[in-house]
Amino acid sequence: MSVQHRCFGGSPSGGSDMNSSTMIHHASQISRLLGLAALVLATTQAQAAGFYLQEIGTPHSLGTAGVANPTNIEGADASWSNPAGMAFLPKNQVFAGMQVVAPSMEFDSSVATAGGGDGGNAGEAVLVPSLFYVHRYSDEVSFGISLAGTMGAGVDYGKNFVGRYSTISAELGAIGLSPSVAYKVNEDFSVGAGVSIVYTLFEQDIGINPAVVPTVSGGDGRLSIEDADDIGFQPFFSVNYRPAEKLLLSLVYRAEMDVDLSGDVKVKNIAAPIGADSIDVDWTNPQWLEVGVRYELSDQDTLHFNAGWQDWSKFSKNRLAFSGGLLNPVAELDRDYKDTWHAGVAYSHLTGKGSGYSLGMSYDSSPVDDKDRTFDLPFDEIFKLSAGYFWKGDRHLDFAIGGTLYLVDDASIDQTSQGVRAKGEFDENVILFLGGTLRYVF
Repeated sequence: MSVQHRCFGGSPSGGSDMNSSTMIHHASQISRLLGLAALVLATTQAQAAGFYLQEIGTPHSLGTAGVANPTNIEGADASWSNPAGMAFLPKNQVFAGMQVVAPSMEFDSSVATAGGGDGGNAGEAVLVPSLFYVHRYSDEVSFGISLAGTMGAGVDYGKNFVGRYSTISAELGAIGLSPSVAYKVNEDFSVGAGVSIVYTLFEQDIGINPAVVPTVSGGDGRLSIEDADDIGFQPFFSVNYRPAEKLLLSLVYRAEMDVDLSGDVKVKNIAAPIGADSIDVDWTNPQWLEVGVRYELSDQDTLHFNAGWQDWSKFSKNRLAFSGGLLNPVAELDRDYKDTWHAGVAYSHLTGKGSGYSLGMSYDSSPVDDKDRTFDLPFDEIFKLSAGYFWKGDRHLDFAIGGTLYLVDDASIDQTSQGVRAKGEFDENVILFLGGTLRYVF
């Protein structure tokens, strides 16, 4: 991981050479802190291979570890997961879902040159709603719209954390509104496309080492990024094909999305003001390609397979820039990320009474090697186990409940920030997704 820094802006007018030198030196220190802080996107969900989530609170996502998403031809959530699948829905329908994300995320330190604690359970639970609707305009054309929280929650290690000079706390949330359309070419082939309009909000607290930047009390200072947000657009499309009556093949692609967050920056307990009062945080959400296979063993039993690739090397470079001051540091962080892949298998069973269950498991690789892992993004490989149950209600209503358990590997970290080394590893952390869905068929 490498960081490049630049400072732009003119010298304060009317000041002495000593004052100008001091201010430039101080801006340089803050610039270094900015580069070290980088993008704290380590929300509890984001410990998988990146922060794209397949769990959106629906039976196809929660009950199959996301494996059934690319071949979804049964639920209104196809409007987001597989737009071409909307063409096979026999009637209009709406899904309303709610899921809770409950993480357990603990770090065990072995080296802490500045002292401090391990932070306890840094994960924070969050409640995430979702809504999906599909309307059949004709036998060939269907329209859909979805509203889903694709990222959320956060971490809070505490102000005395051993890695506080990299991360104290962070929150990341994103919600996407996604209109989509599907066209059925014939009974065996359909195409679909849409665009996700994604609102992203990010906040972060970082400790400031008084040995690097002088503080008022001599204790730690704090740098905070507040209300950093942006609206981005991510196109997606899919293709579904039935080469045989019981076999469905699918391909889903999501394009890159540029994220340019703009927010406020504040400092506490710092001996000299930094001048700048706002910050821009830029990165690229990578493109995502996924294939799916659905095979009906019988009228009641179905197998699902999926495999995918995500271009996380594109996310590797993150740019951060102060603005609003006389001296405005800019930093670019190279995380040395690599592309990731995932694969999974699931099974679903239907009974004669309109009820059934599903089981699934999948694997996501890590975008980062041990030597490059940081506290702000402690990604590692992940295994998912999932189960769901669904049943028929009165008249037009169906219900479903499901859960997915993330088993995150024990990621090791050896990071030096602001001259302070913190080394150790995360426990084999778990993240539990639990959700329920109501479906109404018109």
